[in-house]
Amino acid sequence: MANDLITRLPVVEQLFDQYSERFGKQQTPYRNHVYRLINLVAAQTSLDNTQVEQLAIAAFFHDAGIWLAGTFDYLQPSARLAEHYLEEQQRNDWRPLIRAMILNHHKVSRYSQDHQDLVEVFRRADWIDVSLGLLRFGVPMARIRLIKRSFPNAGFHRLLFKLTGQQLVSQPWRPLPMFKR
Repeated sequence: MANDLITRLPVVEQLFDQYSERFGKQQTPYRNHVYRLINLVAAQTSLDNTQVEQLAIAAFFHDAGIWLAGTFDYLQPSARLAEHYLEEQQRNDWRPLIRAMILNHHKVSRYSQDHQDLVEVFRRADWIDVSLGLLRFGVPMARIRLIKRSFPNAGFHRLLFKLTGQQLVSQPWRPLPMFKR
């Protein structure tokens, strides 16, 4: 694990530029979450250039359905948005991996027994971030703190609580539709 953080990836920046109006004032909190995820994955495993690009695309789209599809039941819409993007980029060969990363990032149990499996590493990274570092999956707390300092929360978790509350009021029988076993 390198001490350097990944602070800018062209594909992430291009996608945020493309959809900036849709994210509005919530763009910074989500952008920081995306970069925290990317760095939490990098803290768990070595990545080659292809995997970094795949990770960047999955990280951008993993929760994007909240804003781009207007739903809190966002796993399938987020995956469809990523698939459309991959089709435009002529990267259909990446669809199964990126779709699996998006659809399983809220999975409560392991995705794979292979701790280097990118889908599993991505799932753990999201849990580390959503739990504010209470879950660490072997990532040193000092590394988590460095990532959080570099990419502050900026209200991201407050937004998640607000959206959860709205979902609970509107569909109490489905308070967290994005969670999987």
